[in-house]
Amino acid sequence: MRTSLLLLPLVLSGAALLAPAPARAQSSTLPPVVVSASRVPVSGREVGSAVSVLEAEQFERRQDRLVGEALRTVPGVAVSRGGSFGAQTQVRIRGAEANHTLVRIDGIEVNDVSGGSEFDFANLLTVGLDRVEVVRGPQSSLYGSDAIGGVVDITSRRGSGPFSAQVAGEAGSFKTGQLQASIGGGSERYHYAVTGAGVTTDGISDASEHRGNSEKDGYDNVTLHTKLGVSPIDNLELNVVGRFVDDRKEGDKFVGGAGAVDADRVTESRRRAGLVEGRYTAFDGAWENVLSAAISADERDNFADGAHESLFDGTKTRAYYQANLFFDSQRGAAADHTLTLAAEAENDAVRARSAFSDVDRDIDQNSLVGEYRVGLVERLFLSASGRYDDNSQFKNAATWRLTGAWLFNAGAGRLHASGGKGVKNPTLFELFGFSANFTGNPNLKPEESLGGDIGVEHSFWRDRAVLDLTYFRNDITDLITGSGTTAVNQPGTSKTQGLEVTAKVVPQADLSFAFSYTYTDAEDANGTQLVRRPKHIASLNADYDYRLWNRPGTFNLGIDYTGDQTDTAFDASFNRSTVVLSSYTLVRLAAAIELTPGAELFGRIENALDEQYEQIFTFGSPGRAGYVGLRVSF
Repeated sequence: MRTSLLLLPLVLSGAALLAPAPARAQSSTLPPVVVSASRVPVSGREVGSAVSVLEAEQFERRQDRLVGEALRTVPGVAVSRGGSFGAQTQVRIRGAEANHTLVRIDGIEVNDVSGGSEFDFANLLTVGLDRVEVVRGPQSSLYGSDAIGGVVDITSRRGSGPFSAQVAGEAGSFKTGQLQASIGGGSERYHYAVTGAGVTTDGISDASEHRGNSEKDGYDNVTLHTKLGVSPIDNLELNVVGRFVDDRKEGDKFVGGAGAVDADRVTESRRRAGLVEGRYTAFDGAWENVLSAAISADERDNFADGAHESLFDGTKTRAYYQANLFFDSQRGAAADHTLTLAAEAENDAVRARSAFSDVDRDIDQNSLVGEYRVGLVERLFLSASGRYDDNSQFKNAATWRLTGAWLFNAGAGRLHASGGKGVKNPTLFELFGFSANFTGNPNLKPEESLGGDIGVEHSFWRDRAVLDLTYFRNDITDLITGSGTTAVNQPGTSKTQGLEVTAKVVPQADLSFAFSYTYTDAEDANGTQLVRRPKHIASLNADYDYRLWNRPGTFNLGIDYTGDQTDTAFDASFNRSTVVLSSYTLVRLAAAIELTPGAELFGRIENALDEQYEQIFTFGSPGRAGYVGLRVSF
């Protein structure tokens, strides 16, 4: 079954070429262009990978303030937050681990190398973002390590047109306030966009209040994002991205037996990311050259009872050159071709300081990447990619990926499939260890995966409805797990498989419904269900445009369901056991209305049913909350 799934993109070619050419454009759940499923932007109908896209318009309608919360609507994605606002938020794709999700912001890889190579979504605001793409399945041949489960690719807004500005503020439950401001503009020769935001809240207790904890854990976040570009000549573009996030999070402690309990703990974090990029095209755009250098740095100071306890500092530096060739051929079947070749160099470095640790270590990786895409007679689209990583600390790795998309039934249907090999390098913590009760294992091998999916998308009711069904499977070998006071490669194969369903219905121009459901069966090599992987996840969003007093407005109803899932508990001696976290349903109501042109009043109710639930064992979650705000655009 697994071999057949991986070979399917190649088998598609024979059947597709026998089918009649599509007579109309396909209605799809994907936007016209997808930027993360390939090393070059691709038309949505040509994508063989399983992709979901969240756009700025959705964030505003639903009043999503955190990307991590918005991802609950994406099929195949499980979200876990350990407590109050600003608490660690993990995202798992298709049953893979949280550090199997690679996160990119404007092309910058931002996984924290000092935090288990995992990205913490707790501090990622939606302010200033244009779109978030989630590509599911192993993507290592395109993006390297950390992409066994998939990739979350984030693009900020690009300035265009005359100068514009926007200011917004809101306040609500838990003494929460948020202010944001942005400016932007651009022409054919330049573009600029600058966004700033500040958030403060008293929050709730990280340790569950329903277990007797009452001390509130506050949170503050300041975010600044800048995106600039200039084209001094017609075929040259220079771009610069800068991102700064400073936050302060109060928290609790974890003890054996009780779990999370009230305590006086504070973490102060600083996150910096930057990119410089040059794009040069020649031969009327047939040859594109991209040269880029990026850096992502995360620094955390931890305090306990007012005293400094530890410092963790991680830096990822990456540079690459990429050449893209675009050409077509008319002999035989008409075809459009794209060939991409790239060379990358990366350095991951970590510094850890505490009473029990004094570590400065780094690892290097040099990579070669190739991708070939071909579109045949406007209905069959195939791709093949490969990557070779030369690692300084452990064995080298070769990864690959195949995808295929076939349009049928006059373009109303799209069969899509993908398969490939992924890799996840050991983290610096797993290799070298940073704590008193953990010793690193420098002999660890990279985790490897072999995964694929097959799905069919079809439109109905004169393109007013679209349904997509996708089956996926991902087998992971050499899974790295804790064993006593160190980490080891687990023998055997961990298996995840399941079904993803997405649907969109637009019964009339001012009303739409979006639905997603995922069934995931995730087990380790011993047949034990992996923790924090609910078998059932579902989401429903209804959007309605209305007019009140002759003013336009929007209304959104959002329902997110997370089924039962297992988690890990520890006794007083830190011996492990498994517990079950009950299912929960979160209901959100959001509405907005234009007061005057350029001024909008908005408000929302989160967790409208006041659900009591735990996303992580013994850690709390917010109850019912209300917020109201005003947005002014110039």
